Amino acid sequence: MQWQPISTAPFDRDLELAVIDRDGAHALVFPCRRTPGTAPWVKSATGEKVQVSPTHWREWDTQMR
Repeated sequence: MQWQPISTAPFDRDLELAVIDRDGAHALVFPCRRTPGTAPWVKSATGEKVQVSPTHWREWDTQMR
């Protein structure tokens, strides 16, 4: 699946997130979920808040991990 703009990310699904920092674009190595409320992104496995400002998303592909 191709990268999609973060504004279109669905809620309550395992997603792969990409962030852009001063070193370029990077994909996170763990699945995240978008949640409503004050913690918009959490680790899927633990529910722990993730302090990122992602720019893109795509479906988490469990077969590739």
